[in-house]
Amino acid sequence: MSTPHIDAAPGAIADTVLFPGDPLRARHIAHTFLDDAVEFNARRNMLGYTGQWRGRRVSVMGSGMGIPSSAIYATELARVYGVRRILRIGTCGGVGDVALGDLLLAQSASSDSRFNRLHFGDHDLAACADFALLKAVVDTAARRQVPVRVAHVFSTDCFYDGDPELVARLRRHRIVGIDMESSGLYGLGMREGVQCLSLLTVSDHLERGEHMPAAEREQGLARMATLALDSLEGCA
Repeated sequence: MSTPHIDAAPGAIADTVLFPGDPLRARHIAHTFLDDAVEFNARRNMLGYTGQWRGRRVSVMGSGMGIPSSAIYATELARVYGVRRILRIGTCGGVGDVALGDLLLAQSASSDSRFNRLHFGDHDLAACADFALLKAVVDTAARRQVPVRVAHVFSTDCFYDGDPELVARLRRHRIVGIDMESSGLYGLGMREGVQCLSLLTVSDHLERGEHMPAAEREQGLARMATLALDSLEGCA
C-alpha cells in the first residue's frame, strides 16, 4: 500500500499521529520520545516513524509548511492508512497579550485561505478542534501543571507580505496566534471524521519584534510532544 506521497506498508502507521511541520523534527521526536521507532516513510524526504509510547503505538510524521502540504498528508493518512487522531505540534506567531514560549491549544482557526471554502460550497466553515481531544490535553496539562492557554488562532497563506491590517483585525477578535496549517487541518478533520488538535508554542511576537532563540524552540517542541503523548492516556 502506498500513495503518491507516502510509501508505507499496510499497518505501518498507528491510528494516532503527531504532526510537526519539519520532517527533521519528526525524526527528532521519534528518536527522543518513542521506543523502537521504525521509519515508515522517506518519500520526498517527508520523514515518518512509528514506535511505542508507554506501550501504545504512536506515529510521527512531518507535514510540510502551509495548508496545501499538510492537507495532502493528512488526507492520505486518514483515507488510506486509517489514522483517526492527528495532533499538530508546531510554532506560531503571537499577537496581543501572549509571550514567547506560551503554549496555545487552538480551539478554532480562522484563515485567509480558500481551502475550506472550496470544500464547503464557498461558505464560511467554523474550523474547530475536536472537543474530546482538546479536553484530554487540557486535563492532562492541569494534572501535570503545564501552563496552557486555550485560544483562537489564524492560519495564513502568506508568510511574507500579507494583509497589512491583519494584526489589527486579529486583536479586534481576540485571536492571539498565527500559523499556516491549523485551519485546513481542522476542516479536513471535520470532513474525514478525524480528531485534530494544534498545540502551538509562540516563537515570535509580531507586534513586539521578539524572537525565541533556537534552544528555546527545541524546549518548546519537547514540552508539546510530551504533553501530546501524555494526553493519549485519556483518549479511547
